[in-house]
Amino acid sequence: MLLNDEDQKRVARAIAAIEKDTDAELVTVLARQSDDYRYIPLLWAALLSLLVPLALAFLPIWLSALETLLAQWTVLVVLGLLFRWPPLMMALVPRRVKQWRAANLARRTFLDQGLHHTKGGTGLLIFVSEAEHYVEILADRGIAEKVPDERWQSIVDTFTGHVKQGEVLNGFLECIASCGDELILKIPATERKNELPNHLVLL
Repeated sequence: MLLNDEDQKRVARAIAAIEKDTDAELVTVLARQSDDYRYIPLLWAALLSLLVPLALAFLPIWLSALETLLAQWTVLVVLGLLFRWPPLMMALVPRRVKQWRAANLARRTFLDQGLHHTKGGTGLLIFVSEAEHYVEILADRGIAEKVPDERWQSIVDTFTGHVKQGEVLNGFLECIASCGDELILKIPATERKNELPNHLVLL
């Protein structure tokens, strides 16, 4: 587990403290991985197995067509299993694919958590996908009109550094505090409300 129960409670308390002084609604989400990427090991294994006949051409051995086909199948199966080892699989996934899948999950989560239905459009999602080292802050229209995207990106860059170092809790707490500074200043509290849960959502 990336964050234990006490860590999750600390995140919830940090959110609650911020929301006392702002009309914004913060939701934090931590995903272990944004996709299972099951097709990646098979794709790489298939591509490398196609190179078997070329490799055999440079070896001082002769194989029949059937033996060459069996060699290709053996490479396909062995590499397909080997590449399913999580650290190796994630290394084989192109960075752009990981970013794309994580960004898609962040947007689906924004909708699933009801952040687009808050009063005044003041929902803010802090999304982290640990395996991809991906962090994104998504703000609804009421916040986006008052806080520039560049400010969120600065906070994201700092948080991403924490995630890469395995400091997920510290990253969350620092990120929540930084977001809170902006939200309290730009969207101060005008009423007591709590439209969305404060606890960390785990995916």
